[in-house]
Amino acid sequence: MCLGIPGQIVEWVDEEHHIAKAQVSNVRRAVNVGLLAEGPDAVGIGDWVLIHVGFAMSKIDEEEAKATHEFLLMLGDPYHEELAELKGSAIE
Repeated sequence: MCLGIPGQIVEWVDEEHHIAKAQVSNVRRAVNVGLLAEGPDAVGIGDWVLIHVGFAMSKIDEEEAKATHEFLLMLGDPYHEELAELKGSAIE
């Protein structure tokens, strides 16, 4: 199953190459924010995004992030499997 997991951008790793660190369920991972690098959805420190396979796919607000997280927790195993894949992935 492919899920978009909410995460909060907490620091820049490589701003030139659009790599930021996101906090996702108490895990910090590097994510590519290139899809959200410019325009009205450009992200910065403190912004919330939906992350899928290491890419920030869309910018969301904190309320939507919390609601999405609560829903994903109710899914159980698919959510935990997606988190495990996120933890095991690396963007260099």
